[in-house]
Amino acid sequence: MSTTTLPEVETRPESTDSTDSDEPKVFHYVRKNKIAESAVMGTHVVALCGEVFPVTRSPKPGSPVCPACKEIFEGLRPGPED
Repeated sequence: MSTTTLPEVETRPESTDSTDSDEPKVFHYVRKNKIAESAVMGTHVVALCGEVFPVTRSPKPGSPVCPACKEIFEGLRPGPED
């Protein structure tokens, strides 16, 4: 098994997997520069875990995060500081 590191990934949690109450089950990490485009244009984003979905919600502090996305994000090397 080999591991690949994504270059300079800026991410922010975004939601998917709605429940009956229209609240997302978990939030996924996606590239920051794709969030606004998806929210406005309805295009799909690809989460670190590979899930593909349109951005429909923003996370609140304490929101549940996809375990696979979290594991991948924590394993990434830090990018250049802005």
